[in-house]
Amino acid sequence: MRLVVLVSGSGTLLQALIDAAGEPGFPARIVAVGADREGTLGVERAVGAGIPSFVVAPGTYADRAAWDAALAAAIASYSPELVVSAGFMRILGPAVLDGSRIINTHPALLPSFPGAHGVRDALAHGVRVTGTTCHWVDAGVDTGPIIDQRAVRVEPGDTEESLHERIKVEERGLLVDVVRALAGQTRLDFAQVK
Repeated sequence: MRLVVLVSGSGTLLQALIDAAGEPGFPARIVAVGADREGTLGVERAVGAGIPSFVVAPGTYADRAAWDAALAAAIASYSPELVVSAGFMRILGPAVLDGSRIINTHPALLPSFPGAHGVRDALAHGVRVTGTTCHWVDAGVDTGPIIDQRAVRVEPGDTEESLHERIKVEERGLLVDVVRALAGQTRLDFAQVK
């Protein structure tokens, strides 16, 4: 399966996919990495692994629709079968959504705590268990159909940083397992993998 991975930051989820793709028999390969800004560690990881990369920065376009169209065109130029939003901190618009099947990971057990502060929100609400979710991307914010989830216990004394680090470990494994499972399907659809 041909993957385009979208990143905004350090690229630890991307690195998990790069490592998995290097394993014999892994059924997917990363054909490109896209970013929303220059100078991300995620793009550096791609370059280091010999993976083509591209940057489509929102500030260089007249409006959101123009950025969305440019991002859709950049993605399409690599003919991916699946797009992976791996820490990509942008809401995708109609041009991208209509042109690609996209999955995303989120550091909470959706539908609880969607949005940019899932870990902080889980701690603020005093939950004892949170986790990570892999879901299909739709036009909402973390509202697409859930593919799979993994739970992470909230420990006494957890800070946002300590809890997020434990969630990230599960999130990386979850993403690799979901990509592996989706690559084994003959047709991608809005259905659960497991």
